[in-house]
Amino acid sequence: MDYGKEKKILKVKQYFYEMLLLAIGCFIMASGTALFLLPNELSTGGFSGIATIFYYLLKLPMGATIFILNIPLFILGYIRIGKIFLSKSIIGTTLLSLFIDFLDEFMPLTQDKLLASVYGGILVGIGSAITLKATASTGGTDLMVYIVRSYKPHYYTSTLITAIDIIIVGMNVIFLKNIEIGLYSAIAIYLMGKMIDIVFEGVNFTKIIFIVSKKYDEISREIDKKIDRGSTAIYARGMYTNADRMMLMCVASRSEISKIKQIATNIDRNSFIIISNAREAWGKGFKRE
Repeated sequence: MDYGKEKKILKVKQYFYEMLLLAIGCFIMASGTALFLLPNELSTGGFSGIATIFYYLLKLPMGATIFILNIPLFILGYIRIGKIFLSKSIIGTTLLSLFIDFLDEFMPLTQDKLLASVYGGILVGIGSAITLKATASTGGTDLMVYIVRSYKPHYYTSTLITAIDIIIVGMNVIFLKNIEIGLYSAIAIYLMGKMIDIVFEGVNFTKIIFIVSKKYDEISREIDKKIDRGSTAIYARGMYTNADRMMLMCVASRSEISKIKQIATNIDRNSFIIISNAREAWGKGFKRE
C-alpha cells in the first residue's frame, strides 16, 4: 500500500472516531440537560440557557430552539473560521438538539434542584469534554467565542465564556423570576468546568515540591532511594542573607508528596519547603503521548 493511500485511510478512521466521540459527548450533554437541568429550570449558560427561557415562556422545544439560535453563528463561522471545524459544529449542534428533544419526552430523574444542579453539571461537563476531545463543538458559546476571537484574538477564551454564561444565567433569573435558579445554576457551571478539567487532565494531579536545605544532596539521594523520584538542584540566593544556596525541585504525585516532605524534615528539621500544584507533567514516570 502506498504512503498516500495509507494516510488517507488513517484520516478517514480518525474522522469516524471523532464523529463517534462527538455523538457520545452530545448524548451525555443532552442527558444532563433534559433529565436534570431543564425540568428544574436550571442551565449551564450558553444557548441552552436562552432556550430554557423560550421553553418555559413560549413552550418551544429546547433542542429546536438551540439549533435556530445557532444559525446566524453558522453563517458567520463559515466566513471567519475553518470549514472543517464549522462542519463538526453543525453536526454537534444537530445531534445535541435532536437528543435533547428526544430525552425531554422522558420523566426527569429528580425534582430536587440541588441534585439536578450537581448531576446535570457533571454530565454536561463530561459530555462537553468528550466533544472537545473530538475537536468539535456544539455551537452556542464555544462557537461564538471562536468567532469573536477571529476578530479580537487577544481576548481570553475563558473570560469570554464566563462573561457570556453570567449574562445568560442572569437572564434566566430575570425572566423566570427566581433567584434560586441563578444560585443552583452556578453550582452546575462550576461542576461542569471541574469535570472538563478532570476528563482532560485525569485525576492523578501532579505536584511540585521545592526544598531549600544545606543537606540538599542527602535529601535528594533519599528521595531517589525511597520514592524513586528524581530531583533537580537549582542555584538560588537568599536576598535577606545574601547567601548562595541550592534548592531542590521535585515533581511527584499527590500521594508521594507527604513522603518527600517527611524525608526532608527528618534529615533537616530547618529545611524550607514549598508545595505547589503542577497542571501537567510529561516524561519519565508521568504521562507520555
